[in-house]
Amino acid sequence: MSEPETVPAGSKPAPSNLVMRVLAALVLAPLAIALAYAGGWLWALLVTLVSIGLFAEWLMVVGAGSVALTACGTIVLAIMGFCVAFGALKTAIVTGLVGGAIVTLIARGKFVWAAAGFAYASAALLASILVRQDLVNGFAALMFVLLVVWVTDIGGYFAGRGIGGPKLWPRVSPKKTWAGALGGFAASLAVAAGFAACGLGKAVPLLLVSAVLSVVSQLGDLFESAVKRRFGVKDSSHLIPGHGGLLDRLDGFVAAILAAWIIGFLRHGVHSAGSGLVVW
Repeated sequence: MSEPETVPAGSKPAPSNLVMRVLAALVLAPLAIALAYAGGWLWALLVTLVSIGLFAEWLMVVGAGSVALTACGTIVLAIMGFCVAFGALKTAIVTGLVGGAIVTLIARGKFVWAAAGFAYASAALLASILVRQDLVNGFAALMFVLLVVWVTDIGGYFAGRGIGGPKLWPRVSPKKTWAGALGGFAASLAVAAGFAACGLGKAVPLLLVSAVLSVVSQLGDLFESAVKRRFGVKDSSHLIPGHGGLLDRLDGFVAAILAAWIIGFLRHGVHSAGSGLVVW
């Protein structure tokens, strides 16, 4: 969730990057939705490439971006993505465990942060693909998560811009306000109401799930902000105009999709996590 800085009274506001954000979203959102709808290896390919990007950006943020470490993580994540895409989940997990150990050894002085980054990227990869692999409700579940994250971000942006007020956690993220957090939370409930109105699930459980995912999404945003603050970094990269890097754009989604998969897994198992998330 991104909110603009408060503009002092009597001064002119700085030029907004809202136009760039909107243009980037108009390009990236349809692409993500199209590949999510296609599913299969196309969605797995996108997720794998993004997960590799997340790991590479994480290493740069924490100051551990060596060629050997980045290459090792890239190879392991690529193998994991290939395996899980074609049904070899156990092989993907074993590969991830072995690869994570190798990444940790290569990192040396930054081994804790490198291991955390690899775990972060691996969790994003596995959860994103497994939720979609549900043959019955995978696409609906994935769209539910994406929409909750997106409207939480959008609602937070405009509530923070229009209302302002007390800061949420100024030491970690000076831009975020309580108004933005509550505005994003309220907006996320509309997604659940819409799904329920379309007969895709019962209203009360979906509202509760949406509430959980919205809060988790915002916590994921704060977590990434705390990591960047720890290392004195403003943006993870400048890959996406108006948004920064993949970490900046997907921090909330990574946390939300992992939480979504856990909820679905606990209810309907590994291969029906999508149904476990939206069918009540």
